[in-house]
Amino acid sequence: MIRTSKVTDLTGPGHTDAFGIGGTDLGTTTSAPDGRLVSVFGDTFASPRAGGRGWRSPVVLFGDPASVPTGVRWTGSGGRGPRARQVVRYVHQLPRWFARRPRRVTTVLPTDVITIGDVMYLHVMVCRELGHVHWTEIHSSRDQGVTWRPTGVRWPGGHLGGMLQMLTWELGDDGFVYAFTTGFQRAQGLVLHRVPAERLTDPGSWESWGSTPDEGWAWGRPPTVALPGAFGELSLRRVPEPGGEDRWLLSVFDAGNYRIDVLDLASPLDDLHRARRTTVLHGCAWEDEDHATGRVAQLYGGYVLPGSTRADLHLVVSQWNTALDWPYKAMQFRTSLGD
Repeated sequence: MIRTSKVTDLTGPGHTDAFGIGGTDLGTTTSAPDGRLVSVFGDTFASPRAGGRGWRSPVVLFGDPASVPTGVRWTGSGGRGPRARQVVRYVHQLPRWFARRPRRVTTVLPTDVITIGDVMYLHVMVCRELGHVHWTEIHSSRDQGVTWRPTGVRWPGGHLGGMLQMLTWELGDDGFVYAFTTGFQRAQGLVLHRVPAERLTDPGSWESWGSTPDEGWAWGRPPTVALPGAFGELSLRRVPEPGGEDRWLLSVFDAGNYRIDVLDLASPLDDLHRARRTTVLHGCAWEDEDHATGRVAQLYGGYVLPGSTRADLHLVVSQWNTALDWPYKAMQFRTSLGD
């Protein structure tokens, strides 16, 4: 039997006040070159509620990796000074005369962050509003995630039929970065890509995993949906196995079934239809919530925290009461995928 329980709230009053963060969400996390945790959050406000003053996105918080088992302890923030600053340069709210122009940018949302050698890379979606992506792009940091600069890599929102918007990536021991992607509408399945790590910022070096009826699966073909569904946030991470090969865990927000699932893979090339898939959190109505048993109202996210294993898996999960705009926060949950 899978047991999932809440460890702690990670953001909100009493947790992130020192960084000027009242309400925020997402929180995809990786380890910086120096070992500390780097968590990237989305739309962030000074008050606990979604909306209001102090709007910025994305923002970065640093955490103590030793604190993961009992709840991530924040030690600092991105930008300069104690207040967590927006780490991608743009303006949220444009003048009213600009409001009807098609390129209006209301927010930039993080999808995933990765460390390759001494450089960190952040993939973001540049949005007009939730679900409408103008383009996606990659930013990099050479100072442990404190400041970020655009790399110049950009894909149109409609690239590959809109299937390269929401992204998660991980570095394999073969020198390739593998990335599962989907759209930002929570209405599409998953496709797989790879790129040599040293050419991550060369769009021409990215290739998709595709199949044909006659020749089967191969790299370099138009992408074929590897797993149908209606997916949102994704998190792909390699985790250690005692005395054995690393496993690849793919956490997905399954919007179609209102839950968070984790797929346990030997390789990103595994058949996702046959992979072991475990539901670790169930969505529910507000009156039916029970965080001690893994029932969470209006849940999304589900990012694997560094230090996790199959037997002790920690996830960053978001919650947003869209009727009241509070709760609007990120939480840490703990589960085990069993034997």
